[in-house]
Amino acid sequence: KMALARSARALWGLSDCLGIARVAFNGRLLFPLPSTTSDWKCFSSKSAKLDEDSGAAAGGVSNEALEAAISQVEKTHGAGTVMRLGKASEQIRNCSVIPTGSLQLDAVLGVGGLPRGRVCEIYGPEASGKTTLALHIIAEAQRKEGTCVFVDAEHALDREYAEQIGVDTDNLLLSQPDTGEQALDVVDTFIRSSSVDVICVDSVAALVPKAELEGDMHEPHMALQARLMSKALRKISHSLSKSGTLLIFLNQVRQKINMGGFSYGITEYTSGGTALKYYSSVRMEIRKLGSIKKADQIIGHNVRVKVAKNKVAPPFKQVQLMLEFGRGLCPYSEVLDLGLHFNLLQQKGSWFAMNDENIGQGRDAAKEFLKSNPQVFDDLHETIRK
Repeated sequence: KMALARSARALWGLSDCLGIARVAFNGRLLFPLPSTTSDWKCFSSKSAKLDEDSGAAAGGVSNEALEAAISQVEKTHGAGTVMRLGKASEQIRNCSVIPTGSLQLDAVLGVGGLPRGRVCEIYGPEASGKTTLALHIIAEAQRKEGTCVFVDAEHALDREYAEQIGVDTDNLLLSQPDTGEQALDVVDTFIRSSSVDVICVDSVAALVPKAELEGDMHEPHMALQARLMSKALRKISHSLSKSGTLLIFLNQVRQKINMGGFSYGITEYTSGGTALKYYSSVRMEIRKLGSIKKADQIIGHNVRVKVAKNKVAPPFKQVQLMLEFGRGLCPYSEVLDLGLHFNLLQQKGSWFAMNDENIGQGRDAAKEFLKSNPQVFDDLHETIRK
């Protein structure tokens, strides 16, 4: 009946032209077509109800088949293999992050920091602040009682400098591997244990394959490091999302060979192949802009951090930060700038004021006031973060 109802509606236009009033099948009269407008409305409502009933029946069958397929997948591969996104775990629905140590950079990243369970890459030229930024992230994770691992493939970590930044070196796990395979195996072991919050690898360029170390200097090893990184990331990415560990790779940049004297497009690339670009959820490019002078002495430099890739928020945002030699990022200067931006602080000439009370004449005096009053600094910091 449902099939015939659909056929009858399809032939209704033909019945007007040909004068067909009845439909027969195999010479037998089945049912009459409506001849008036009121009869046709009644017929249409009945056929629509038949279509609705058939759709509901078909939908019920498909839902049963879907549930059976999900049950079969979970029975074969374990519970949680397939789930509805709306009912997913808290880790999938809400992006848990670790702050970077800079309020401005956290705002630029869009989610308040670097996401857990993801791969992040920090790259840039030499002496631009890559390791400094990574140590600040480790210090922030340790303030939240997290466990951190620093894989020092370059064998150049300065303990005193890390302590000045705020890293608890007594509780920081340090690994100085001999080969690239050993370094990535250490990373894979810690990730599978699900007991570490942050792992930092410094750097990708220093992950030398074992075959290259044991071979002679003149032996060619085409794309050996790229294949090593590609294999390691394929193996690590699955367990990384389940462990909730933030994996940070520091990387260097190289210049492309200038062919024929012409230079166009991108002239720089990162070492270790292109696999890291695809697996990274966040890629940050950090570059030095200029030096900061106090009298005739250079005390630091300004850097620009650009979010070149971001899977958790809109990308291509950038921010300018100040790095002080021996101290890293300057949180007091940042709080002063953001406090003025959000009208939490006032500036009248050279004087800085808070709640209509002067806190210092000049920027250096205002920074010293915040250093000597940690409670005031913490309150401002939390208010700005909110």
